Amino acid sequence: QVQLVESGGGLVQPGGSLRLSCATSGSIFGIDALGWYRQAPGKEREVVALMPTYSNTNYADSVKGRFTISRDNAKNTVYLQMNSLKPEDTAVYYCNAVRYGRSFWGQGTQVTVSS
Repeated sequence: QVQLVESGGGLVQPGGSLRLSCATSGSIFGIDALGWYRQAPGKEREVVALMPTYSNTNYADSVKGRFTISRDNAKNTVYLQMNSLKPEDTAVYYCNAVRYGRSFWGQGTQVTVSS
């Protein structure tokens, strides 16, 4: 069983930065991919950054050059560093893990970019 808990969301001004954390618990053995998704009001959930175990990391075109996904294995934590934030980045951000064909989600953390 994989449990994910996001944190680090909040209110930030345009152009600002924020770092989201996703603490993982349970076994990490057999993880196929880790990623961050987001869902804005009135829109479907979309992938922001995907870090497969056996292939290259991918980012949505809208966040390339601004967002960076990383992992600290010692802390069992996945991060999403967000720079140069824009109002259109406002959404609930979710951490995701795929293990043995099963998808696990965190509860989400709200990110609001506004003056």
